[in-house]
Amino acid sequence: MTPRLGMHTLTAGRGLLFGGDYNPEQWPESVWTEDVELMRAAGVNLVTVGVFSWARLEPEPGARDFGWLDRVLGLLGDAGIAVDLATPTASPPPWLGHRWPETLPVDESGHRLWYGARNQFCPSSPVYRERALALVADLADRYAGHPALALWHVGNEYGQICHCDDSAAAFRAWLQDRYGDLDGLNEAWGTTFWSQRYSDWAEVITPRRAPYLINPTQLLDFRRFSSDALLAHYRAERDLLRARTPDTPVTTNFMGLFKPIDYWSWAPEEDLVSNDHYPDPADPLAPARTALVHDLMRGLGGGRPWMLMEQATAAVNWRPHNLPKPSGQLRLESLQAVARGADGLCYFQWRASRFGAERFHAAMLPHAGPDTRLHADVRAHGAELRRLAPIAGTTVPARVALVHDWASWWALDERGQPSDRLDPTDQLLSYYRPLWERGVAVDVVPPSAELSAYALVVVPNLYLISDADAASLTAYVRAGGVLVVGPYSGVVDPRAHVRTGRFPAPLREVLGASGEEWRPVPEDRPVPCRWSDGTEFAARTWTELVRSDGAEPVAAFTEGEPAGHPAVLRHRSGRGVAWYVATLPEQDALAELTARALADAGVTGVLPDVPPGVEAVRRGPALFLLNHGDDAADVPIPHRAEDLLTGTTAEGRITLAPRAVAVLRPLDTP
Repeated sequence: MTPRLGMHTLTAGRGLLFGGDYNPEQWPESVWTEDVELMRAAGVNLVTVGVFSWARLEPEPGARDFGWLDRVLGLLGDAGIAVDLATPTASPPPWLGHRWPETLPVDESGHRLWYGARNQFCPSSPVYRERALALVADLADRYAGHPALALWHVGNEYGQICHCDDSAAAFRAWLQDRYGDLDGLNEAWGTTFWSQRYSDWAEVITPRRAPYLINPTQLLDFRRFSSDALLAHYRAERDLLRARTPDTPVTTNFMGLFKPIDYWSWAPEEDLVSNDHYPDPADPLAPARTALVHDLMRGLGGGRPWMLMEQATAAVNWRPHNLPKPSGQLRLESLQAVARGADGLCYFQWRASRFGAERFHAAMLPHAGPDTRLHADVRAHGAELRRLAPIAGTTVPARVALVHDWASWWALDERGQPSDRLDPTDQLLSYYRPLWERGVAVDVVPPSAELSAYALVVVPNLYLISDADAASLTAYVRAGGVLVVGPYSGVVDPRAHVRTGRFPAPLREVLGASGEEWRPVPEDRPVPCRWSDGTEFAARTWTELVRSDGAEPVAAFTEGEPAGHPAVLRHRSGRGVAWYVATLPEQDALAELTARALADAGVTGVLPDVPPGVEAVRRGPALFLLNHGDDAADVPIPHRAEDLLTGTTAEGRITLAPRAVAVLRPLDTP
């Protein structure tokens, strides 16, 4: 069932959303009229206003200056441009930190971080909460019912972590709620180790800088708490906004695979999922990495359309070496988001800033003005997005699920592991790439997801797993599903305590395999492996000493101490099949493994043959073809179709120029 509020609330009557962050407070009012005229010419229909305007709205404690914002919203509304109005609480004004320094965050070494940048607040500070909510309430009261108001944007890119005394007190309260008493805390944290037992709640602090390795469960719980503390503040602002404007959706902007925040717990608290994403032009894996992030956003929203809140038209300012985007890349990246479920395509920002830290961040309107190649590309893209209005609201059906879990990521990231080179996000991308290259649609899901709708579930790494999630994966296979599990999974429980016995303890039965030793290997000495048909491949970084307990070894190590032991196993369990991968195979070997698992699951790509560098995605009735390569690509298509972007008809095959996109609507029944 479609929620009452969501992307559909915004796209009804507008089609796909197009626009960006607008910061009129940085400019004299004489510029505002020109901005609005240029926005209309570019097809802009939504702008975000007020993200960093706290000091302008409240120039001193308790004062209010809404007059300028009244005029901005009036200009935009009269031009038919909707407003995503931000609560400006991400960056408090200097007066807050000066008068109330306890609102400023403290790092793990006990150093207070000062104002002069942004994000300088402690999420657990009562004073910060009081001052922020007072302004948010007044903002909502003033603009409730304003004809330009279409969306609330709470804060900005949440991720602040604090170790101050207020945070320590809030952490203790969080732990008391989680564990009840000190006996429960001591048991969960394993405090008999290194004489860490707590005898009074006052002794419990955040994991501040210490002489050596910190208790891993304390670190894991602090990550959980830090995400929850920010979520509590987001909820407080959101609840004020909902009470005053119940028909206006509320969101905050995520940042993809951002480690500090558990977006699985945040997404249900939003009316729509929005994300900021800035692919690196120097990264050859950027197209696949970006597709993975977009699929994550769609998964966070339960498959519903989402919004790309920020992207860049060209170079950013915050990388050490900021490469420009090649011609056509602006359009290609934006349409890639549409292909993967985005109904909103926005940028940071509308007009490039003359001053401040982001002077050299690209914008929709560059320093050189509207008579530029870049702004012409922006206008052309705005026009073609209007032609894709029928795409709004459609979904991306997927029969494959990719599992990602923040708590497991946090736990694996702690020091004191057999290796610090098992990055779960690297593994996530490695397992995702063969699916992306084949044009297989993927939903990214948490381990607690309902899996029965999927033919194949891929778990690249689940170092931390609960008994309930292990039972769910086991039941999924026995009911007929196909499961692929990567190495170093099922190692610890939700307290980060090692599960004893042969690993992966809670999944041994369904995998039909078990291990006794983790064996990292030198990076410069890949381990030779061989498929059962004689084909060879190499594995790197990691091996495991594993035996078959009923599974079929389909690949084995051929040299070194693990020689003769399985590297990949396949096991029939109930009506399904489970695969276990006891190493990090090279990418070609993962592609072969993926092909075999897809065959087990009876899943094929959207096209029988997708050329290298071409991305193929079906969204609703349309087939999106995106050429990320530097050369033209011939793509076979299964039926006669109209390209919604050009109005031309294609049959049999279509040729895509470098960085070209086609959106094909079938004209005949396939």
